[in-house]
Amino acid sequence: MRPARLRDARLPRIDHNLPVIPATIAAAVEYESVVRKSRFVARLEPVASVPEADAAIARVRKLRWDANHHCVALVVGPHGDQQRSSDDGEPAGTAGVPMLEVLRQRGMTDLVAVVTRYFGGVLLGAGGLVRAYSSAVSGALDRAAIVRRAYLTQAFADVSHADAGRIDNALREWADVHESLLQAPAYGATVRFQLLVPPDATTALREAFATWTSGVVTPTFGENRLVDVHPRPTG
Repeated sequence: MRPARLRDARLPRIDHNLPVIPATIAAAVEYESVVRKSRFVARLEPVASVPEADAAIARVRKLRWDANHHCVALVVGPHGDQQRSSDDGEPAGTAGVPMLEVLRQRGMTDLVAVVTRYFGGVLLGAGGLVRAYSSAVSGALDRAAIVRRAYLTQAFADVSHADAGRIDNALREWADVHESLLQAPAYGATVRFQLLVPPDATTALREAFATWTSGVVTPTFGENRLVDVHPRPTG
């Protein structure tokens, strides 16, 4: 089945009024299980488009060319709006759709799941296949590094070089408290600080700059962006 060509799923500017923001995974992950002598190998890969997912599927098929089935589920797009599944010769509805349902229930997007089956000689029945394929995807997701996403607002503030060090330290602390992302400053006639902040934290940032600079500097705000928010390391 040849998919229609899609735009890149990782769009930089998205409507931030949507109630649910799907997550993705940081890197490829695999999980293997054996069910009544059949071996199931699940591989999940992060992808940015359906063509990228097709390339990942092709790599699995080439690597595990001797397998009986390569069943597929994929979700692509900021809101998971592009979805596809394949049973690859298994009874209809026993593999691809259950795999896809796991991705939906776990709130995932921009990834492809391929579950490769090496048939062990024992028939599993429709219910057994559904459980085996869905469990394989769940097991892989349990081992994946989940990357949450958030809608953040661009913020900019220009300060003098003399004040840059002090403001930089203050912003780092502020960003940690307000779950914001501090980006690299731009140096010119002034130092431009750039952040991505939660939309409901813009007032707090204005108030912080008013305190730090005695009202001299007021940040400006740009577009809302959908960004990957990697968890900070602990320990």
